[in-house]
Amino acid sequence: MKHRYDVDEQRDKTMNGFHPSRRDLIRWGIAASFGTSLSDAFAQSALPKGPITLVVPFAAGGATDVVSRLLAQKLSERIAHSVIVENVAGGGGAIGAAKVAKAAADGSVLLMGTVATHAINPLSTPPAPYDAQRDFTPVSLVATVPNVLLVGASVKAQNLRELIALLKAQPGKFSYGSAGVGTPPHLSGELFRSMAGVDINHVPYKGGGPAMTDLVGGHIPMLFDVLTGAASHIRAGSVRALAVTTAKRSASFADIPTFAEAGLPGYETYTWNAVFGPSKLSRPLAELLSRELQAVVAQPEVLTKLKDLSATPVGSTPDVLEALVKSELDKWGGVVKSIGGLRRD
Repeated sequence: MKHRYDVDEQRDKTMNGFHPSRRDLIRWGIAASFGTSLSDAFAQSALPKGPITLVVPFAAGGATDVVSRLLAQKLSERIAHSVIVENVAGGGGAIGAAKVAKAAADGSVLLMGTVATHAINPLSTPPAPYDAQRDFTPVSLVATVPNVLLVGASVKAQNLRELIALLKAQPGKFSYGSAGVGTPPHLSGELFRSMAGVDINHVPYKGGGPAMTDLVGGHIPMLFDVLTGAASHIRAGSVRALAVTTAKRSASFADIPTFAEAGLPGYETYTWNAVFGPSKLSRPLAELLSRELQAVVAQPEVLTKLKDLSATPVGSTPDVLEALVKSELDKWGGVVKSIGGLRRD
């Protein structure tokens, strides 16, 4: 792949085109004495001199934002380098992702990507302003997360079967919110509309946070959300969860049935969070960041927090994330086609 570099070739090019400082040489020598490879030591020295910006392509307060701030804090502690979260909302994640795709490949800008940025948006019409595979360097899959169907206090249905019956009795009257056109919650809603045979309207928001605010406030009756962002509201009782979108129940909300259990067999969707860099991020630096992120995800405090947020911790190599993106493009391509295509508002 274009963004991959042979370590030896990169090392030769580096030494021919760059004169390491005395501090770099000392750092590399110390690293070698502790059994760290030269490529690892070079990657450490190649970290940007300024802060690292982790772009979250959705509004503050949503599920991706919650996970990103946790990861940014812990990664900053591990690499002794400031990691700052920047929210760049809009376009179902496309605006923030495009910013990272065009950024310098020096490690100063990373993306907290999702299935929306790397599968759904590229399959939309018009297509996303980037290529999900060619324009990014995979770093690490962080976690996977179920979506969930929520209703507000005004909705009398107590379970999914009752909701479907209510929607069929009053076609076109009800609407559902999502974090934006082309996001996993949006497609979860579209798949529900198709499979249940109901007539409901979609209300897109710029992130899960604003959508949740309107659900709690009674401005929309239903919301498809990522379970990570909805967890605290479900526990507080301000919204009612009818079903999770995964094939199995969430361990943190074992009392919430799956769609299949609740009356819609064959229904399944989910989302994920993963870190990407721009396309030409060096292989040694990508692998270094990947190992550090895997170590962060493995920390007991992070494991506990992610599970509290109803996310399943993963932590992966760049190659695993690369394979996931390809498989998600294949899977969601079929879903988008089955609902007649997808156009971002």
